Amino acid sequence: MLSLLNKFITLILVPIYFCVLSPTYPILVLLNQPKQLISLSENGIGTAEDPVYLTAHRGVHALAPENSLPSFEEAVKNGYYSAECDIQLTKDNKWVVIHNAEVDGRFCQYGKIKDHTLEELKTFSYCRGANIWKYKDSRIPTLEEYLDVFVGTDTRPQIEIGIENYDMLHTIVEEINERNLDSQAIVLTYNLKQLKAIHELDPDIELWYLVETMTPEVIAEAKALGDNVWLSASYDKNTEENIKLAISENINFSLFTVNSLEEAKALYNMGVRYIETDILCN
Repeated sequence: MLSLLNKFITLILVPIYFCVLSPTYPILVLLNQPKQLISLSENGIGTAEDPVYLTAHRGVHALAPENSLPSFEEAVKNGYYSAECDIQLTKDNKWVVIHNAEVDGRFCQYGKIKDHTLEELKTFSYCRGANIWKYKDSRIPTLEEYLDVFVGTDTRPQIEIGIENYDMLHTIVEEINERNLDSQAIVLTYNLKQLKAIHELDPDIELWYLVETMTPEVIAEAKALGDNVWLSASYDKNTEENIKLAISENINFSLFTVNSLEEAKALYNMGVRYIETDILCN
């Protein structure tokens, strides 16, 4: 009886209350509803012996705000192969986890990341994202906080460097090594020069070369860096011919972003085993 009363208060009385105080409240509720995760295993895609390895794109942001600590914790909880994040540098040269160089509409505040110190950014709060009411106290994570989520887990941290910077790359490697995650972490970027720099700092860290289309040229560039280099390629920009080329060249690769069962099944049948997703789960 108490549970029904709580639901009535939450679903009926609270929205009515906020509608009086704020006409935008119903819109915010609709924008921030969590999405239903779609299970590959329940739909017959992949097997225990030959699975699909899923990367949670910006964390499981179907359940929590993207690039937030709860979104990465959900990736671990739900058994994802890896959880991708994006990092930017603050005014005081601290790596923070956020996709854009500017604070976007997911937050209640605005501004460029490089114009704010870490202390200032830690005052910024989410105003958009799945279940933000549940995670109202969440703030922009640091790289250190992000990496801590994966210590002692099977889920791999996957760090996309979002800016062209070389002076602070060593700090990424240092934070990874400090947590003994060098054989677990993945670093990826569109910038081949940055990949080379990371490789020189620690050849044990797996690198993913972000590309639009898998061509003979980019495959050769990735192979030239060493055996520990993958391709991370756009699903929309690659045809079956491109995919077969990569498979024939024995280059490891993952495709982003795949969000339907039909796409996942077609890729699986082509031999693709690593995909990045917003809503698919194991």
